[in-house]
Amino acid sequence: MSDPLAVIAGMPGVSEAVTDARKAVDRLYGHRVLRRKSPEVSARSALRGARASAALEGVDIPLDVIPEATDPVVQGALRVSAELGRLGSTWRTAPRQVLARLHTLAASGLTKDLGRPRATAEAPDPLGLGAAPAPQEAVARVDGLVQLVTASSKAPALVLAAVVHAELAVLRPFGSADGLVARAAERLTLVEFGLDPKSLVAVEVGHLELGPAYGEGLRSYLSGTPEGVAAWVRHCATAVTLGVREATAICEAMQRG
Repeated sequence: MSDPLAVIAGMPGVSEAVTDARKAVDRLYGHRVLRRKSPEVSARSALRGARASAALEGVDIPLDVIPEATDPVVQGALRVSAELGRLGSTWRTAPRQVLARLHTLAASGLTKDLGRPRATAEAPDPLGLGAAPAPQEAVARVDGLVQLVTASSKAPALVLAAVVHAELAVLRPFGSADGLVARAAERLTLVEFGLDPKSLVAVEVGHLELGPAYGEGLRSYLSGTPEGVAAWVRHCATAVTLGVREATAICEAMQRG
């Protein structure tokens, strides 16, 4: 299979969902506030994304106290969010290096094995996905993921981002803070592969707003069936659209002053 992502892009309902998300992003990029203040919108979106990612890890605290929070999960989410802008070009050429860096940032204070693949079968399961793959299988599948990121594909960026997110979330390759890493890698892919080059879309907020559907979508992906994989990609497209809504609200608030 020369372009597996293109196969996924052609699954039922995926093309339509991706197109709708693309249109939502295009509308966001036309907002007048972004002519002068896109970096500020990106910063506010990143903060909301970090808060949502931490909440999906089980640490849900109000947005206004996020910058002062001392919880290691929240601090990890903030460190990851702050670093993403410096990792874009490296993500295309050296994904393993970026994943190790993301884990080092995300898991500081949670484990001593920073940036290293887990050596045991034990891994947290906050979403009820079942037992994690054995370490050897996880390494092999991460190798496959690296090939997807570095290879050329005709599939839209959102499809690649969805697969990146799902693989890291279900493999739990590090055994700690894997959810933070997975969501950061998704956002990084959306930015670096052209859907959201200014990192405005708070896709993590979209996943959080979808509630139980987040875990259900990952379990569908884990089934490996075309229907399950397609359902997950459609879920990610919806999360992007909701993330656009969050970014638009930021723009509107800034416009009102």
